[in-house]
Amino acid sequence: MEPAQLARIAAEIAGELLSGTAEAGGREGLNHSAEVCPGCVQRCVQMCATKTRAIVEAGADRVSASEHITKVDPALAGLIDHTILKPEATADDVRRVCREARRYGFASVCVNPYWVPLVAAELRGSPVRVCTVVGFPLGATSTAAKVCETELALRDGAQEIDMVMNVGALKSGDYAAVESDIRLVAETCHRHGALLKVILETALLDETEKAVACALAKLAGADFVKTSTGFSKHGATAADVALMRRVVGPQMGVKASGGIRTLEDLKAMTAAGATRIGASASVKIVEAAARQEP
Repeated sequence: MEPAQLARIAAEIAGELLSGTAEAGGREGLNHSAEVCPGCVQRCVQMCATKTRAIVEAGADRVSASEHITKVDPALAGLIDHTILKPEATADDVRRVCREARRYGFASVCVNPYWVPLVAAELRGSPVRVCTVVGFPLGATSTAAKVCETELALRDGAQEIDMVMNVGALKSGDYAAVESDIRLVAETCHRHGALLKVILETALLDETEKAVACALAKLAGADFVKTSTGFSKHGATAADVALMRRVVGPQMGVKASGGIRTLEDLKAMTAAGATRIGASASVKIVEAAARQEP
């Protein structure tokens, strides 16, 4: 597709979506001053069930989960990407996350590329998928590097790729470069039967840029759009997920990087219409969920 066509399509989509947001009186995000909890550290999607529920109600299909989550209802666990991306993670940490994923039936274990062979070995014979990140966490590597990283990860056993979009190119208005970057990685994934999730890093984008990024990801053939890496200013907001869902429509996945607080909240989210959920969670979340079990 020609750059001029991409720019026109992106502008039309962004204009239409942002107009709808204004008419709806959309929220600024999760951290409204009237809703800030005592001791808030501006990580609501990871710590607050009420606000995380709003994210899924806005249209998220997945929400990332940290390695700390250890107990989840099996009926809902299959929606969760069980994630350990901290740089100091050890082989023992990764093995523990894999054991938890096998035990509770999470959708995937998401790790940095170095750990893909280990995770593939640990999950062999399990329905839990192997997920890794590409161009992480900045998205500023070359397309050739992202494609090569994807090929190597898939060869090593990855089945899902969470790729960081070229944020700088998007903000420069180089939509052709952004679309091509995503499309070539998507084609690589699909040749191997893998899924591609595109991380937008919404904390660095304005409303128009978020809408344009989603439109480009959809045009490029990605399977999901995802809010955040978890390494930037903040993670997902309900307003961002709602905007992303409106742009990509019902056929494409939306993944919010963040978490949930209780098992009841997970059930409420699916009852409200969520089709896929990931969760970023802590031991506190697990303990709260365990206390509510009969």
